Amino acid sequence: MPSQPSAYVSDTAPERGALRPARSWLHSDAPSRSLNGLWRFRLSPTASVAEDFAAEGFDDSGWDHIPVPSHWVLQGDGAYGRPIYTNVQFPFPIDPPHVPDENPTGDYRRHFEVPADWSEAERVVLRFDGVESLFKVWVNGDEIGSASGSRLAHEFDVTSSVRPGDNVVAVRVHQWSAASYVEDQDQWWLPGIFRDVTVIARPVGGIEDVWLRTGFDNGRGQVEAEITADAAAFPVTLRLPELGIEQVWATAADVAPLEVDDVEPWSAEQPRLYDVTVSTAAESIAMRVGFRTVEIRGDRFLVNGRRVVFHGMNRHETHPERGRVFDEEHAREDLARMKRFNVNAIRTSHYPPHPRLLDLADELGFWVILECDLETHGFGDLDWVGNPSDDPAWREAYLDRIRRTVERDKNHPSIVIWSLGNEAGTGSNLAAMSAWVHARDTGRPVHYEGDHAGEYTDVYSRMYSSVLETEQIGTDGSRAPLLNCTPAQGARQRTKPFLLCEYAHAMGNGPGALDQYEALVHEHPRLHGGFIWEWRDHGILTTTPDGTPFYAYGGDFGEVVHDGNFVMDGMLLSNDVPTPSLHEYKAVVQPVRFTFDGDEVAIANLRHSADMSDLRFRWRVEHDGTLVESGDMEVPVVAAGESARVPLPRIAVTQDAETWLTIDAVLAAETAWAHAGHVIATAQLDRSPRRPVPAVRRETDWRRSDGTLTLGIAEFVDGSLVSLAGRAVAGPRLELFRAPTDNDEGATQEVEESDASLSGVSNAELWRRDGLDRLTTRRLSVERTADALRTIAKVSAANSALSVIVESVWSLVGDELELRVEIEPSRGWLTVWPRIGIRFDLPDGAAPVDGAEWFGLGPLESYPDSIRAARTGRFSSSIRDLSVDYARPQETGHRSQLRQLTLTSAGAEVLRIETFPDTHGRRPGFTLSRHTPQQIAQAGHPFELPDSTTSHLFVDAAQHGLGSRACGPDVWPEFALRPEARTIRLRITAG
Repeated sequence: MPSQPSAYVSDTAPERGALRPARSWLHSDAPSRSLNGLWRFRLSPTASVAEDFAAEGFDDSGWDHIPVPSHWVLQGDGAYGRPIYTNVQFPFPIDPPHVPDENPTGDYRRHFEVPADWSEAERVVLRFDGVESLFKVWVNGDEIGSASGSRLAHEFDVTSSVRPGDNVVAVRVHQWSAASYVEDQDQWWLPGIFRDVTVIARPVGGIEDVWLRTGFDNGRGQVEAEITADAAAFPVTLRLPELGIEQVWATAADVAPLEVDDVEPWSAEQPRLYDVTVSTAAESIAMRVGFRTVEIRGDRFLVNGRRVVFHGMNRHETHPERGRVFDEEHAREDLARMKRFNVNAIRTSHYPPHPRLLDLADELGFWVILECDLETHGFGDLDWVGNPSDDPAWREAYLDRIRRTVERDKNHPSIVIWSLGNEAGTGSNLAAMSAWVHARDTGRPVHYEGDHAGEYTDVYSRMYSSVLETEQIGTDGSRAPLLNCTPAQGARQRTKPFLLCEYAHAMGNGPGALDQYEALVHEHPRLHGGFIWEWRDHGILTTTPDGTPFYAYGGDFGEVVHDGNFVMDGMLLSNDVPTPSLHEYKAVVQPVRFTFDGDEVAIANLRHSADMSDLRFRWRVEHDGTLVESGDMEVPVVAAGESARVPLPRIAVTQDAETWLTIDAVLAAETAWAHAGHVIATAQLDRSPRRPVPAVRRETDWRRSDGTLTLGIAEFVDGSLVSLAGRAVAGPRLELFRAPTDNDEGATQEVEESDASLSGVSNAELWRRDGLDRLTTRRLSVERTADALRTIAKVSAANSALSVIVESVWSLVGDELELRVEIEPSRGWLTVWPRIGIRFDLPDGAAPVDGAEWFGLGPLESYPDSIRAARTGRFSSSIRDLSVDYARPQETGHRSQLRQLTLTSAGAEVLRIETFPDTHGRRPGFTLSRHTPQQIAQAGHPFELPDSTTSHLFVDAAQHGLGSRACGPDVWPEFALRPEARTIRLRITAG
């Protein structure tokens, strides 16, 4: 008869029969066998299914095969269900600790061999490194136990159930369980055995666990060993060959701290590791230790006595095809890419990663905040009523999770802070977790952002505070609002180091204002930087019915409840392509700062501990983006925190072109994460002489005209441009709309008082309300002189009295065609505008416009509050590569501060455009796209964009900033585009 699993599926107990205490993930020479590979698999729609499959003689020949590790919803082309994405919502009724009977349940079986000599082992252990969400285990028909805690390791003693030769392991995995209520992280729900399964022979006289706590102080290191082993296992020998250490402890009572001279410290910049072995006669464990001391001194967080600034990323484990299944090669490249983009820290949001990732973090060098597998965010929508964080019935489950987190990873020098979890409200269970960590590990502080009153954590942490609020926190904090705090609690928080555990929500095109946050870190020592949300998009690679591949987000799998594309909020696209925002981040946090002063440059080393002996400095001079001279710069070795003044090279300046000096700091030699010559930091200096802007030629004697004429390369019919240099062209038409970015669509409450945005209402909603996406034009007049044409039009939207007057003047200046557009809004506009620009439509004809060459800012897109990665130079690109394939199509491709632009077709020049600054010195930018903003705004995925027969050139006098309002502050007022008069002035010639 069917079993009744509800009792244990709804049980808040974290495990039944798993070994305690948890222990480190160690590299041991004890015999082991991986059970990764193909398993027999059956999926049932309900948890109430017979368990006879666990019997030794059960016939599973009719079952499918599935790889372990994997997620069953990513196997079988949908035959085993589909992924579900939620951010906060629970995808099942909120009835803790119960879950529905409709509970997808996967049954796994496989045979494995036990060598004959394993009978000599003290015991045989079956280890699961990650199963979502609750599983029960049988070996040879014997029920072994059950466990939950999806991203945590569980071990079972199977000694009495295994035998030499053939054995059968059976595992039942339930997608939903009581544990699901405390695993409500912002990610896909992906059930299955998704990490390694291993069977291990624990030897008689072996080492159960090792913890080597290290310290560093002024060249001296300390090793404090904690050895867990039976008395019969001794003597235990610790060997550290590189430092000439071989320490033998005859008994457990003999184990004592070791002092070590002439030690090089470990840091994220110089991740110095030493090979260590800890061994008995029966077992040897290989480890790599780094010497470092973590401490909080006042409101400073220090490692080896020096203040740490976290230039960090929140990193989920995600892959478009494997989900959370670990691949070491991909993970290594992932971390190497972080290093190349000047990232120095990782918050393991919001669970412990695969343990090998932390080995890589030790080796490559990262400050790590290691987070427990805990989040109950869905209770926030219920005012936290029923939240497990303050329910005694859940106490042991919470404590079990933090114990397994700390015990598994305690040996890693990269881990400098333990985090209790994320967005789980607050309560006594979290306080108990913190108390356990403080008692177990006195060498690392405890973090949890939800402890707003600072009752049980050591650092003050916030999410998405604005630049202004962060600045207030950086001073004495007295003006900064503290959530749910009494004055005494607020005062306590102000004594602690501050970090932003999440900020600058990197969803779609954005975020903006990264440089403003970074400036505060260098101005206020209490601020210790933070962690971008987040490192990469979580798109799942799938196909449309016609086979077109795309990266899916919430709702694409028919979920009942979901949170849309909120899972696509990374600085890497799902296919590993860095977004322009990651390049912006690299430029903002670069660890070398250049300050130009006359004929010298001050070069400051902003690193934690490394000097600049690993860098060399290159310079080049360009005239209008063309290289004319280059060389190496002699820079002394500058210690961390110090600076040096260096003379600039003699620069050849010409009156006929802009002169730009660029200095790059590059790696002098290859590292584990980048080649020699990799650029770490860049600065530019404009040495151009001032050149007058040609005066506008004022026309007189205008007379009314039908507007049909030819001016040089331009032909007009009824006042409208119809061709340029023999190519069909339409425009210029006023364009005030951009396809809303995810930040434009955001409606967070975080808006500055001086902003034109409305709290709780997205800018995109206001733009659509005002009709910016559906403007219509009424021609007021057409006039001409012998060699000029002027049109005046009124642009407005249906059901709106607001308008914009657009005056366009075409004239011949020698053999060049000049266009001057004056844009003047009416009174009454109350909100920001997305852009102020003009659009030309260029139908394909025989030779489509498919590329651009330009002199201006590049090579990637840039916006008013995201421009630090851009440099002035000469660039070229295909029209395809000018845009970014954001998961949801949106505004992309704008290049700022344009001087010259050449449109190309199959490599041939079509049109050349020169721009002029306005009376305030502001230069326009451009976008070249195969789609209009209106078309882009209608598409939910890139494949939904229509086929195009036209290229569209946008010349923008201004663009609105990006901000971070998808989940954070809006555009800083300085970069918000308010309706205002603007001028665009161009000269156009044939290619």
